[in-house]
Amino acid sequence: MFIQTEATPNPATLKFIPGRDVLAGTPVDFRDAEQAAVSPLASRLFQIDNVAGVFLGSDFISVTKGDGEWQHLKPAILGIIMEHFVSGQPVMESGGADGTADEEFFDEADEEVVTTIKELLDTRVRPAVAQDGGDITFQGYREGVVFLHMRGACAGCPSSTATLKHGIENLLRHFIPEVSEVRPV
Repeated sequence: MFIQTEATPNPATLKFIPGRDVLAGTPVDFRDAEQAAVSPLASRLFQIDNVAGVFLGSDFISVTKGDGEWQHLKPAILGIIMEHFVSGQPVMESGGADGTADEEFFDEADEEVVTTIKELLDTRVRPAVAQDGGDITFQGYREGVVFLHMRGACAGCPSSTATLKHGIENLLRHFIPEVSEVRPV
């Protein structure tokens, strides 16, 4: 089994691509070992010292480090990912986390605007940030402000503010005049 590794815009996060499906459905972001208990793969990755986050995407795993150097962490991470897929264990336990964050919030009168926001995020934004090992999901909309949840490599990325303000905000404002600002949750 060959696992590709890619750098992300976030220097604290590496993207691991095992060449097979990782997780069907909604991506899941784990920020500590307790949250990761529903995933045998994520649980094992958190056993490595200095692993601070694990994001499971459709065909990749993003790992965020705390302290430590990638040259020391990468071999252990690769070993665990390889062992996991060879073992045939599931990535998620049945009945585990479904990847959803807090409840979405918006006024019913804004439902048409919110539908357009979600469509633009799903078709133009999420595929691009997935290539960088992350995900951005809709959280809410109030008085022209769109609230987005940044996950995986996007969470804590030094360029995330620029992505939000210059990329996503400009895109949404171009297509939806009602949008005045984009903020992270």
